Amino acid sequence: MTITPHAAAQRSCELPRVSGERFAGYAVIGAPFASGHYLALRRFPTNSIGAGFTSVWHRDPDRTWTVYSDVPAELSCPRYLGRALSRTEQTDVRAEWTGPADLHVTVGTELEWDLRMTTSPATTVMNAAGSLMPDALWHSPTVLAAMGRAAGPVLGAGRMRLGGHLPNGQWFRANPRQLWVAHTERAVVGGVDLGPEGPLTQQDRLGDFRLPQRGLFATVQVWFEPFDARRHFPARPDTVYADGE
Repeated sequence: MTITPHAAAQRSCELPRVSGERFAGYAVIGAPFASGHYLALRRFPTNSIGAGFTSVWHRDPDRTWTVYSDVPAELSCPRYLGRALSRTEQTDVRAEWTGPADLHVTVGTELEWDLRMTTSPATTVMNAAGSLMPDALWHSPTVLAAMGRAAGPVLGAGRMRLGGHLPNGQWFRANPRQLWVAHTERAVVGGVDLGPEGPLTQQDRLGDFRLPQRGLFATVQVWFEPFDARRHFPARPDTVYADGE
């Protein structure tokens, strides 16, 4: 029996057995729009640094990034992305399954996003290959580098990387365990309809993380270098640390 995205998301809560700051859950890795907007979602009900959380990332056509989270910035995605952001906001963020492959995402009254996940020949092949890999290979930087190089062309998503460094300076490793194509049915931000999905004119990135040029949904395990205020940039772009803090 084929597992649905909803069912897979409900099961994806096991933390990777590695060192570092660890997270498990699911993600819309990215969703580009022909208008130049970009959206992404991270839902990590289990992690090693605090409570579970949901975050939505939004890039506007001027390449200005905002991350909305339902927990403080220091305990969610801006912990690693803050240097690249123009704004962070703690607010009500919800990801609600309305069907086996249908996801409804809201950010207060600011954002509404409806998605439907489907399979493709490429995701079917990659999921089958991934299911045969032992954990040791999933945790190998060399293997992840090779997987990232192969995944982008196979999925039609541009260049992809499953490891590297993020804007705040920490390294990251990502294991997308199961993949689907994510189709945006409607997305509205600040009262503006983002229009049809489509690749950006130029593929964007946040540090070494390259944003896919098509919508992708995945169950995922990810881990990061522990945050160190003496060496890494702060979660909120308006924060300045005093010497020695």
